[in-house]
Amino acid sequence: MFAKIQIYTMKGFKLTFSILFFVTVAFTACKDDDNNDAVEDPRAQNLKALGTSAEDILSNATFKSLTVELAYTNNQKPSQEALDRFKDFIIARVNKSDGVNFIETVVPNQSGAPFTIQEIRDIETNIRTQYTVGDDIAMYVFFSNGSSENDTDTTVTLGTAYQNTSVVVYQNTLVNITADDPEVLPLLESTTLHHEFGHILGLVNIQDDDIHIDGEHEDLDHPKHCVIEDCLMFFEASNITRSHVTRMVNMLRQRANVPEFDIELCLADLQAKGSR
Repeated sequence: MFAKIQIYTMKGFKLTFSILFFVTVAFTACKDDDNNDAVEDPRAQNLKALGTSAEDILSNATFKSLTVELAYTNNQKPSQEALDRFKDFIIARVNKSDGVNFIETVVPNQSGAPFTIQEIRDIETNIRTQYTVGDDIAMYVFFSNGSSENDTDTTVTLGTAYQNTSVVVYQNTLVNITADDPEVLPLLESTTLHHEFGHILGLVNIQDDDIHIDGEHEDLDHPKHCVIEDCLMFFEASNITRSHVTRMVNMLRQRANVPEFDIELCLADLQAKGSR
């Protein structure tokens, strides 16, 4: 396994936004479609439902390499510590004989915050440069310079995995949360990144294909999250109350490391799909 890192810049995008909230699934030709007469959307394989590409990302069966695009603005670049940790995290989990390629794309500040999830999708359409082609499957992470429109006085969204290969991390929110203790920021960035990547990989029971019996793995009080409090996929690492954020920041400060997948539950699920 090897990793390659590239950095690109993008300038001059003007975005228009529409309001729509839900996952869009593209019903277009798939990778193995032999209908050469069909006109395929080059983005089609990256517009599927959350969790549907878990095995493709983890295993070496169909796609031999993985490209990960990390898009951020100049004033909201995540810490190098978090980026390096995320790269190690992915390489440790995926089986790719041709390796993992990391591309960093610097983009202009995106206007219109706070963002709806549809606006986040529109931003992706404008700035994403890497899509699944041939035997290389691509995923995309946008470190947003604005917050989520879903935030309230009592709840806050740290990140969202919203399609099969798409993640947004609300970087501006993470910076604000850790303003009084910036040393915790890399840990919070990493926890958010790794947690949302876990959702991309189908955790927990995103596609109703968990290998464990009902209630053993998925937290029925907080669907699509793990019952184990110390696990990376515990519900407190995503859309949570502001009091939970304070608790999580304190926990990260005390333990000085990022939560990991529970071995018997989350990691077992990933290994069943081809993970290392």
